[in-house]
Amino acid sequence: MAELRLDQIAKRTRGRIVQGDSSIVFSRFNIDSRRTQPGELFFALVARRDGHDFVGDAHARGAAGAVISKDISYRRPDFSLIRVDDTTVALQELAQSVLADQPVKVVGITGSIGKTTTKEFTASLLGQELRVLKSEANYNNLLGLALSILKLEPAHEVAVLEMGMSGRGEIRELTKLAPPDIAVITNVSPVHLQFLGSLEEIARAKKEILEGTKQGGLAVLNGDDPWVSQIGRDWTGPKLTFGFAATCDVRALRIERKGYEGMVIELALKSAGEKRKVHFPFFYEDYVYNLLAAVGVSQALGLSTEAVLQAIPLLRPFDRRGTLLELPSSIKLIDDSYNSNPRALASALKSLSELPARRKVAVLGDMLELGEKENDFHFQAGQDAVRFGWNFLITVGERSLHLAEGARRAGLAPQNIRSFASAEEASAVVFSLLREGDLVLVKGSRAMSMELIVERLKSAAEEG
Repeated sequence: MAELRLDQIAKRTRGRIVQGDSSIVFSRFNIDSRRTQPGELFFALVARRDGHDFVGDAHARGAAGAVISKDISYRRPDFSLIRVDDTTVALQELAQSVLADQPVKVVGITGSIGKTTTKEFTASLLGQELRVLKSEANYNNLLGLALSILKLEPAHEVAVLEMGMSGRGEIRELTKLAPPDIAVITNVSPVHLQFLGSLEEIARAKKEILEGTKQGGLAVLNGDDPWVSQIGRDWTGPKLTFGFAATCDVRALRIERKGYEGMVIELALKSAGEKRKVHFPFFYEDYVYNLLAAVGVSQALGLSTEAVLQAIPLLRPFDRRGTLLELPSSIKLIDDSYNSNPRALASALKSLSELPARRKVAVLGDMLELGEKENDFHFQAGQDAVRFGWNFLITVGERSLHLAEGARRAGLAPQNIRSFASAEEASAVVFSLLREGDLVLVKGSRAMSMELIVERLKSAAEEG
């Protein structure tokens, strides 16, 4: 982690020391008083809640100092204070200065879906030969990115950073904070339509990562995605493409399904001039694209092909993003409760439909931020569920009533459809609806709290 004296922090944030020993060293930084660890420097951000109201709480939990932008009554002799004009800007400027001090390669990853998975795959593959810093969890906005950068250590050689957005200009600001040496775009899909209105606008927003890439940087682009290909045409720097198309530099030739063990992928690597089969312990075909992007970055940074191929079978699903859980009575639960959108849901329904099960039960919550066509997207998802052979449908939320209607129109018997207003309401009933040998998918947008259903299923299984 970055180790900075109080006076260095004050200089880099254009602030002044209000109190505290200028030589005291900080190596951990925080913006949430509830998660404060001993010795941290707390940034009192002003947002929906004013962080200045929680400086005392941060100190009580062990913080050794705070960065503030207004006078506060909380003063303690053992507590350092730096006064700045804007605490949010100060946090970003501090992170920017730390990154400038470190000769690391920055890999910036964006896309409508698959950013976090691609980040995790990339960090895991690069970690075979390099020291890697990666964004924590889904820390992909300006605050999260800054906090991730402040964890840089002198030994780090690569920083793999996720860059998200819900509107135009946001990725541009992220690239100002951390200009990529390698910019990855996973895809352009109908996500955040409520804010951007069209796929064309989403593509323009994603293109900002290329506009913010360093001179001489590399673009790693989805060669199968027409929108990504379109925005990549203006890129004049070096480019590496991934996908299934014959023109791609990193290509999946074919996939062999191996049931609950995942799949075997035959990879073709242009730079290596060879084809190799590798076990990939995941179910979703969309995850193949995330893997191909990660392989592309690995090749660009000079990793050996053998190191990459040996690491792929060791990759594991991430919490709440397609994790397989075994319940009693041979019930298989796929916990994909973290988030949902039309493309990701369609991929899950299709990919999981090929797994063996007595019945396939889809527990699906509302997909949010889809704009004026949200009802159509939900209706189509219900149609897809039936088309891919799902036998029983449980919907959660008002929007998902259209999902249920789509399934009915596609021929699913009404007695095989149950609808609930909330995840809490559904969680009390779902376990009683399951049968021996079922395959159960739980998926919905983050705000729908679909993890409540997963936790209730696990608890009911343990009790029963």
